[in-house]
Amino acid sequence: MVINVLFLAVIVIDAVEDISAGREAIDSACAVLRRGGIMLDPDDVRTGGAMRAMRTTRGDEAEANIARAVLGPTEMSYQGVIYLYENAARGRAEFRSACDFEIALYEGVITNADGSLKIARRLLRRMKIETSELTLSGNQGNQGLEVVTAYSAYKGASIFNCAIEFVFRDGSLETIVGRYATDIESLEDGAEMNSAGTALLGFLAWVRRENIECARISSVEAGYQHRVVGSFGEGVIAPVWLIEADSGRYLIDDETGEIWAQ
Repeated sequence: MVINVLFLAVIVIDAVEDISAGREAIDSACAVLRRGGIMLDPDDVRTGGAMRAMRTTRGDEAEANIARAVLGPTEMSYQGVIYLYENAARGRAEFRSACDFEIALYEGVITNADGSLKIARRLLRRMKIETSELTLSGNQGNQGLEVVTAYSAYKGASIFNCAIEFVFRDGSLETIVGRYATDIESLEDGAEMNSAGTALLGFLAWVRRENIECARISSVEAGYQHRVVGSFGEGVIAPVWLIEADSGRYLIDDETGEIWAQ
């Protein structure tokens, strides 16, 4: 028992030291940013912990379950790498090679009488899709156009280029469209994510090189970017940093430092 307690104490101390070192790196990076004319509150940085690159594939059964969760019983057919699921009374679903999908419903099959956000959350639970926080845009109320957007996630971390949109028109759910990697598994040689400080310093150098006027960063968040590498949807989710700034929205590859403006 004594050995176990001592071992646990060592683990806790190491974890506290790691957190402290990570915080110091972020504080130092924020200070460098300030000297470079960019303001960032260290509390607005959400770190990624033990995130690493993961392998993704299309799962036939998972795609079928998503379709049935919305449409009920369906008939399946193929068009090359495109899988189709149809319910003659409710609508049809189409899953494509890049993990993109679209579910089109007939008018009145699913209404937003309980509110678009509530309906979207309910359907996501049925589809067993993990997502980050949902947002609502468009006209408020049962008429006109409303769009609920969520980003699929893996173990709590958003996959920033895998948005799922629920489009409601005139009080009825019209389509569910987006990208979702149904099967995710570990890569044996995947390395853990670097410090946010490294990404921030790389961003500062890039902004200067590209002559981009940026005065404030509102948030920094660790997450993933989905990349398709195979003809049937095989791919990876790679760790990235999302930077929201007054000059735009940017993704930074954690391994290579490459930056994409969104």
